[in-house]
Amino acid sequence: MNNQVIFIVMGISCALCIIIAIAYVIISKRMQKSEYKRIQELQKGTKENSFSPEILWQKLYVTYVKIFFLKRYVLKLRRRLEIINIDDEFATRRDVAKILTRAIFIIVPIMILTMIIASNNLLLMFILLIFEIFMVDTLIEGSADKIDNKLLREQIDFFAEIRHAYHEFNMVEEAIYQVSQDDEKSISGQGEKIYEVLISDDPETELEKYYDIAPNSFLKEFAGVSYLTKEYGDRKVEGASLYLKNVNNITQEMQLEILKRDKLSYVFQSLSLISITPILLLEPLKNWAVSNFSFTASWYLGKPGMIVQILIAIITFLSYILVRKLKDNGSTGISAKNTENPWQNKLYKNGIVKRFVNLFIPKQGTKEHRKTMQMLKDAASHLKIEWLYINRIVLAIVTFVASILIFSQLHKIAVSYVYTEPTTEYDLIRTD
Repeated sequence: MNNQVIFIVMGISCALCIIIAIAYVIISKRMQKSEYKRIQELQKGTKENSFSPEILWQKLYVTYVKIFFLKRYVLKLRRRLEIINIDDEFATRRDVAKILTRAIFIIVPIMILTMIIASNNLLLMFILLIFEIFMVDTLIEGSADKIDNKLLREQIDFFAEIRHAYHEFNMVEEAIYQVSQDDEKSISGQGEKIYEVLISDDPETELEKYYDIAPNSFLKEFAGVSYLTKEYGDRKVEGASLYLKNVNNITQEMQLEILKRDKLSYVFQSLSLISITPILLLEPLKNWAVSNFSFTASWYLGKPGMIVQILIAIITFLSYILVRKLKDNGSTGISAKNTENPWQNKLYKNGIVKRFVNLFIPKQGTKEHRKTMQMLKDAASHLKIEWLYINRIVLAIVTFVASILIFSQLHKIAVSYVYTEPTTEYDLIRTD
């Protein structure tokens, strides 16, 4: 009986395979004669290779967005690059994937090397790993700065071509339109956006919107000058066009800005890496000292040695932050911040957190409240007073928890030292 069932199933399967094959042949013949065949012929040579770098970057971007600890960096990069690659989602995703991939290939080997070197000192290894996570921000900011500097250099040529085109057409919008036709340059997208602002039904409103998304102040100035010239016309000053004179002034400011950025880049070249060298050499130096001078083991393995190592890590971290602040060229970083709905605002929306934070915020109308608000205004900070106190409370909690962990670890080291190292050898040079 079982054999009969098997034969029936096999027969039915063979019959289905034959039917499918016949149907496939019939459909193929019909498609060869139909419009579908003509569409396939038209598509030949227009499709991108499935293994091309461009498609790879797009796929990597989609992958990075899905990874939890990388999503923050993706969104941070997007906010900055989408200002430069205006209305170009493809280029924005490509640049984000390139920068993140480069940062991953640099930071992952460093983290692996850190875990190997500091495997015997878990506290120091933890500090180093946190410190290296901060390095990712530096790598990302540096790569984004390169793109911004490239855009600034393209603006020099862009404005030079604008001057020639304006002499030819004597119309601002036409000159900008003609120069913006070069799709290979990033600045072309900005030129097209400015052209759309000038020919819009309400150019003044559109200009205000463009001010919010312009990559740098020079394009804002250029857009404003172009709008005024289109609306009220150009005039001669000392026999020269006022519009072209303003464009020349903006170009000179850009050249000074490029020189300043180049000088900053040269002065701080490799300084970020040098600033973190002390903390990277802590463990190798400790191993060398203990292996050659045995009396140093009692110091390194005790509480004083651990305290000094932690202090060196903190000082190195502060030096690193200061170098980053000094090196910052102030390009698109500020405008790229998420000031509308940051994590402080999301946290403050929670009812329990809101009631707890309000206990620390000074009441409106009090001297302390007015003083805090005035300080925020003087600093041109985007923070609200609620966000400021959330930062303070979170910092206090983190500092408290970190202090408890450090003191617990120091106490554990002291107790362990008493039990395992009751005596100290005072041999200056170790002899085997």
